[in-house]
Amino acid sequence: MMTASNSLRRHIVVAYTLYSFGFVLFFALIAAFAVEGIEEHLVDNRLREVAEWAAPRQAGNLPVEMPAGLSFHRNVDIPQSLRGLPPGVQEKTVDGVGLHVLAGHDEMGDYVAVDHESDYEKVELVVYSVFAIGFIGFLLFSYFLGGYVARRLVTPITDLAEAVLADHPKLPSQKRKDELGVLARAFAAHTAQLRDVLERERFFTGDVSHELRSPLTVIMGAAEVIMAQGEGSAGYAQAARIYRAAQEAAECVTVLLLLARAPQLDEQAEVDVGQVARGETERYQSLVAARPVRLEFDGGAGSFVVSAPRELCMSAIGNLVRNACQYTERGTVTVRLGERSVSVEDTGPGLPAAVRAALEAGSQGAGGVPSAGGSGSSGTGLGLALVRRICSYLGASLLLHDRPGGGSIFVIRFAEVSAR
Repeated sequence: MMTASNSLRRHIVVAYTLYSFGFVLFFALIAAFAVEGIEEHLVDNRLREVAEWAAPRQAGNLPVEMPAGLSFHRNVDIPQSLRGLPPGVQEKTVDGVGLHVLAGHDEMGDYVAVDHESDYEKVELVVYSVFAIGFIGFLLFSYFLGGYVARRLVTPITDLAEAVLADHPKLPSQKRKDELGVLARAFAAHTAQLRDVLERERFFTGDVSHELRSPLTVIMGAAEVIMAQGEGSAGYAQAARIYRAAQEAAECVTVLLLLARAPQLDEQAEVDVGQVARGETERYQSLVAARPVRLEFDGGAGSFVVSAPRELCMSAIGNLVRNACQYTERGTVTVRLGERSVSVEDTGPGLPAAVRAALEAGSQGAGGVPSAGGSGSSGTGLGLALVRRICSYLGASLLLHDRPGGGSIFVIRFAEVSAR
C-alpha cells in the first residue's frame, strides 16, 4: 500500500511549493535591495541637497528657512544627542523618534541636517507589507495549483491502476492522446494477452482432465474386476498397484479441474484441516508398513477450519506426506498441526541444494519442482509443484525448514482470511 510520504501527488505539491518559495525568496531579496536603494536616493540625497543649500547661506548670515520636518544645526546649535556623529547619512532614534541625520564638516565647523518627519519609513512599511502579502498569496496559490495539477495528473493513473487490479474488461484513459493514453493502451493490450493465455491454459487443463477421466475409470474398473477374484488370484498384487495408481491419477485430475476454475474461496464450505491431516496420515500408513519408518499424527495447537475445496486440502497435505514417506528410509514422519498451519516433518536425507534453490526461488525445472528426496533424487514431478500451486490458489504459503539432526520440515500456512 502506498504511504502518504511516497505519493506522487505529494511530491508534485512539494515541488511546486519549493519552487515558489525559492522564486519568492529571490524576488524578496531584489525588493529589499530596491527599497533600500530608493531610500538612499530619496532621503539621503534630500539631506545632502539641504546641507549644500543651507551651509553657504548660514555662512553668509542669510536666513535659513527649512521646510516642515527639516532642520539644520551648526556647532553649538547641534543638539547634544546628535553631536560627535561620524560624517555621512545615518538613522538615529532620539526620544523614541526615528531621525535621518546627515553629519558633516566644513571650514566653519561641524553641522547636521535632520529629517524629523520623513514619510519614507511609512512608505517603506507599506511597501514591505504589500510585498509580504503578495509573497504569501503567491505561495498559497502555488500550493493549491500544485494540488490541482497533481490531482489532474495522478487521479487518472490511480484510476487506471485500480481498474487493472480489479481486472476490469475496459480500462480508462485509452482514448487520451497523451502519454497516459499510451500507457493505458499498453496495459490494455498486455492485460488482454495475459487473459487470453490464462483462458487457454484453463480450457486446456479442463479439457485434458475431462479426457483423462474416461480411461482412468476404465482402468480402475478393470483392476477392480481382477481384484474381486480374491487376494490369492493371479495378478492380484499387480491389479492393486494399477488400481492405486489410477486412483491417484484420478485424484490429480480432480485437483487440476479445481485449479482450472477461478478461486472463489468465500463461497466454499468450511473444511476441518485437522480432520484432513489425520485422514491423510491414516491413508498413507501402507507406505511405511513394511519399513523401519513410523508415520504419526500430532494434534499440536489444535484443529482449525478454512474455506476451501476439501479435495485441494487433501491433495496438498497428502502430497507432502506421500513424498516424505517415500524418501525417508528410517525414522519418523510426523504430521503436526500448528497455529493455522500444517507441517510435515521427516528424518530423511533432506533436499539437495539445487532442489532447495529452485523451491525458494519459486521456479520450476523440467517436469516441475522436484519432490523431497535424497541426493540425486529426481522427484515425482508433480509433487511440490502441485502443492505450491494449490497453496497459491488457497492464498496459503509453502515454507521449507531444515530439521535439526537431518531431514526436512514442510509447512503449509493458511492466511487468517481463509477462515470465515
